[in-house]
Amino acid sequence: MAQVYVGVGSNIEPERHIRTGLAELRQRVGPLTLSTVYANPAVGFVGDDFLNLVVGFATDWEVRAVSACLRQIETAHRTPRDGPRGAARALDLDLLLYDDLVLCEDGLHIPRAEIVRYAFVLRPLAEVAGDRRHPLLGVTFAELWATFDRSRETLQPVKVPGVEGG
Repeated sequence: MAQVYVGVGSNIEPERHIRTGLAELRQRVGPLTLSTVYANPAVGFVGDDFLNLVVGFATDWEVRAVSACLRQIETAHRTPRDGPRGAARALDLDLLLYDDLVLCEDGLHIPRAEIVRYAFVLRPLAEVAGDRRHPLLGVTFAELWATFDRSRETLQPVKVPGVEGG
């Protein structure tokens, strides 16, 4: 079984879209491990704040099947992947890690570069996978978070009814 970690974000009716997106993901892949949900300002564009978290799960699906599943769930939430990169999202599901796989082909980039760029990805990932090592850097996600420059982003833990994590 592969251990998979997915970044989840929304800034359009985020509580509703995150709750329903997680329910659909859970129905398809089984039990999920959830981080704390964090509110943070939009990055790269002016817009409403995002809610973000990271979920983990074990699967025997191959990486492309996991990616396809995530795209299907996004599409059900009317989040076109061909829209502008920095734009509001009803539901954004980013495949961050698939075991220790390193892959860069056909639109799949694993591990995602955003892991070490953004607090809203790294902090929740360090919560649910702190002891795992970054496949390229060889250090744990807890170590990466401990040395991360936190002055660039503001994260606020929030409670989302129906989404229990952290």
